[in-house]
Amino acid sequence: MNKLQELKQIIGKYRSVVVAFSGGVDSTFLARVCRDVVGEHLLLVTATSSTYPSFEHQQAVELAKEYGMRHRDIVSEEIEIAGFAENTPDRCYYCKRELFGALERIRGQDGYAVVFDGTNADDLHDYRPGSRAAKELGIVSPLCEAGLRKEDIRRYSRDYGLPTADKGSFACLASRFPYGERITTEKLDRVGKAEEALRGLGFRQFRVRSHGDAARVELAIDDLARGWEMRTALSRACKEAGFVFASLDLEGYRTGAMNEALRNGGSHAGTGKE
Repeated sequence: MNKLQELKQIIGKYRSVVVAFSGGVDSTFLARVCRDVVGEHLLLVTATSSTYPSFEHQQAVELAKEYGMRHRDIVSEEIEIAGFAENTPDRCYYCKRELFGALERIRGQDGYAVVFDGTNADDLHDYRPGSRAAKELGIVSPLCEAGLRKEDIRRYSRDYGLPTADKGSFACLASRFPYGERITTEKLDRVGKAEEALRGLGFRQFRVRSHGDAARVELAIDDLARGWEMRTALSRACKEAGFVFASLDLEGYRTGAMNEALRNGGSHAGTGKE
């Protein structure tokens, strides 16, 4: 049995499904396969907040419409959740508990059988406090259960003709801050503006990490040379967004980069699905 068949078998255990839907690579693939298995007994739910850029939300809405899947928006303003803005190592737990709690209420009220999230097998190798919230609330992660890694999901997404097959990985903007740096809507907006500017410069996979007044730009390894050539434009993008300083990370983009301080015994790191 291949991984796609196994995924379908896992989904097929449930008569109806709610999917936590961001419009990213993982949740889009999961939603598309769910549509094949449970048909119209599927609801996609997208949470909007200051940590979720408007362009990502719009893409999620358009994808749901394109594939004829029922979709609903909810507001989940993480910045108002106790324990979130303080940016402790468990920040993602508080966020996910709020989100999954809302999805569980929708599931119960509307009579759906289960809530799925898009956690994949690669996510098990990084610090993911949000997974504790998922476990506590009975959220199922079928991609992970089927052993699907990101490269598998991209490959199957191409087979399905999904426009997200080669989309860059995205994480909530709160993951751009080191532990201990208090998160505010102004700081989130600053990061969001800087990343939107980099997107406009043609970069696809990147992060703008916030360290006080300094922006640390992570670009895909293949883009580092171009990034250096465009360093003036990159610096301008960060400063116009509100940063005072801008730097280019020589190691390039990597998932969980802000968690490195945790692994090295430091007191400052980021968290969340990065």
